[in-house]
Amino acid sequence: MSYTQLALVGVAATVLLDLGILRTKLLLRRTFWVAYAIIIFFQLLSNGVLTGFEIVRYSADAIVGSGGPTFIGDGRIAYAPVEDLLFGFALVVQTLIWWVWWGRRGVQYEPVAGPPRWRTARSGDATGPDSLDPGR
Repeated sequence: MSYTQLALVGVAATVLLDLGILRTKLLLRRTFWVAYAIIIFFQLLSNGVLTGFEIVRYSADAIVGSGGPTFIGDGRIAYAPVEDLLFGFALVVQTLIWWVWWGRRGVQYEPVAGPPRWRTARSGDATGPDSLDPGR
C-alpha cells in the first residue's frame, strides 16, 4: 500500500471509530475543530520545516504529486504532502477519541501523596492485601 492509501484508510477508520464504534462524536463538536485548527497550524509549521529543508524526503511513487517540495500545489500544503495532514489528523483524533472514551469509563489515574495505597477488599471478600490486616 502507498502512503496515500494508508493515510486514507487511517482517516476512514478514525471517523468510523469516532462516530460509529466508540460514539464519542468529537468530530461533531465545534470545540474540537477550534482546537484542531491550532494543532494543524503547528503541524504545518513543523512539517514545512522538515520537508521544505528536505530533512525528510518522500518518494514520488508513494505520495500524490512529485517528490520535490513546493510550498503549495503538487499535492503539498506548506511543503508538507497532503498525506502527512491526513495521517496527522488520524493520530490526533484517535488520541482524543480514546482519551474521552476511557475517561467516560473511569479509567484514569488520580495521583495521591504518600506511599502507594492498595485497593481495599470489599466487605466480606477475603482477598486483597488489606484483608490480611485485621486492624483495618
